[in-house]
Amino acid sequence: MTTVEKVAGWLTGILAFVTVAFLMTPLVVTVAVSFGSSAVFTLPAPSWSLRWYEALMRSRDLWPPVFASVKLAVLSTAIALVLGTLCAIGLLRGRFRGREAVVTFLVSPLMLPGLVIGIAMLESFRAAGLRDVWLSLILAHVVITLPYVVRTVFASLSLFDFTLIDAARTLGLTYPKAVMKVLVPSLAPAFLTSGMFAFLASMDNYPISIFFTDAWTKTLPIQMLQYVEESPDPTIAAISTLLILLSIGVLVIGDRLVGLRRMADI
Repeated sequence: MTTVEKVAGWLTGILAFVTVAFLMTPLVVTVAVSFGSSAVFTLPAPSWSLRWYEALMRSRDLWPPVFASVKLAVLSTAIALVLGTLCAIGLLRGRFRGREAVVTFLVSPLMLPGLVIGIAMLESFRAAGLRDVWLSLILAHVVITLPYVVRTVFASLSLFDFTLIDAARTLGLTYPKAVMKVLVPSLAPAFLTSGMFAFLASMDNYPISIFFTDAWTKTLPIQMLQYVEESPDPTIAAISTLLILLSIGVLVIGDRLVGLRRMADI
């Protein structure tokens, strides 16, 4: 290894460390503040305490938005998995003009700012006469979670041999049973991966949800912003820490399940 290569390796390592430290610092500060005893955001904390987690457990205004966000995320993810899988199969197996344009169009919600999408859907729903809060939220969250499912399942389907379904049918299975026995197990890692990202994207969404909630139906991100405006104390840091743990837990569990699936296939 030449001197230039060694220097380049050191510089790459330093740059990677600085980047990771820059990205992780807000998370570390949030977690540290949540365990402080001070009533304001301060570091280092005068002492360590669980008072803000205890206050979080006693809060009556927090839990309804939590349950609403979880319910909304589960429903939108389930619908996106079904619709996204059907879209991916149609795009992969179909032969029509503009197929690549449709694939790009389905990913467009990830390319546009959330506020732009929220305003566009708000105007569209009003023009269609849709006023129901829950139905509006579910439709909006399906739109923003669908790209994760379509792209992930589309990539997985491109590696799948569809002649296996025909082989299963020659062995006596009906087409739906052949799909359930052959196709669905092969796509299980894609379902799990896309479902995780869709669930987390729905749970953490604010710029679109803000247009469709009301005084009686609020999601967790909106309630958190309202809490910061009304009583900014480290309780919000405790909520953020729990959301960080939720994201880590979902990703770890998903990684283990995918690993177990691959081992079972071997």
